[in-house]
Amino acid sequence: MKEVIPMPIFKTIMQKREFRTLYFLLAIFIIAGLVNSDFLAVGNIQNSLKSSLLYIVLAVGLTVVLLTGNIDISVGGTLGLSAAVSGILLKNGGSIFVSIIVAILIGAIIGLINGLGVTRLKISSFIMTLGMLEITRVIQVIYTDGQWVENLPAGFKQLSQMNVLGVNLLLLIVIAGVIVMHLFLTRSSKGRYFSAIGDNVDGAILLGVPVKRYVTYSFIFSGVCAALGGLIFASQVGFISTTAGLGIEMTVIAAAVLGGVSLSGGVGTVLGATIGAVIMISINSALIYMKIPAFWNDAISGLLLITIVVIDAVLSRRADKRTKKERLRARVLQEEVSVNVPAK
Repeated sequence: MKEVIPMPIFKTIMQKREFRTLYFLLAIFIIAGLVNSDFLAVGNIQNSLKSSLLYIVLAVGLTVVLLTGNIDISVGGTLGLSAAVSGILLKNGGSIFVSIIVAILIGAIIGLINGLGVTRLKISSFIMTLGMLEITRVIQVIYTDGQWVENLPAGFKQLSQMNVLGVNLLLLIVIAGVIVMHLFLTRSSKGRYFSAIGDNVDGAILLGVPVKRYVTYSFIFSGVCAALGGLIFASQVGFISTTAGLGIEMTVIAAAVLGGVSLSGGVGTVLGATIGAVIMISINSALIYMKIPAFWNDAISGLLLITIVVIDAVLSRRADKRTKKERLRARVLQEEVSVNVPAK
């Protein structure tokens, strides 16, 4: 019997949606590097990765919600409120550990409210999280009396600058977290529930998946990620304004979509969202090195977003057609074999 040789692992990996985005990221670096070689300097690449950490954490949290077919627009408000509360605690002499725990609790509570609103009250996730975004903004202004939270302790600000063997410690932690979350969502049966819900919620219910519980989990996870993003923001910037995180939700959604995460649910990975987040930061950095006026940033970023989404949609449609043809061909061959086999 002739042995069947499996498809090379490398080729299989390169066909995944998120790696199409990786090609685009490489193209950005190549084009910008040709215009200005300084863009390819190791220091600039490290700065781009450090700048994208906040967006990576937010995108990973949002991806879990998007996989269930929902959306979380409240991440910017959660980021601002958790950062402000933690910052004031630190200024008043609180420990860094307590501040981190408080921020995580704030994010988890906001996520829980979002999840219960969507699953129990049947409120659209867009409307629910949009309302929560406005509520958290008002609470932040009231809590801080409309003042910026400044003069954070030096020890807290140094957290984002610590290095291990010349590599940023926070970067290593975030990368490790992304890998763990990717393995959980793709390799464990519980992790695959999120994609199953977004792909076919009725089918997931028939299979015994506790849909309401896992949708709520997704919002809690997104809230916790937004709170951690607030801590990263405060540590990197050194202060929290009353508009901290304003509009960041749109950038994070764009990063997830760029990384191959479907807004319809069921499709995408946190690895893809991570690559998308790096792209969003790299685009702005590349435009600076290419000496393109800053007011073009949003237009160019939007155009590139539309372009890559359209290309990905076309490629996905072709792949779906190819799969359907293969299934049809296999079915026809099976029927022919069954007809030609003589009855016993």
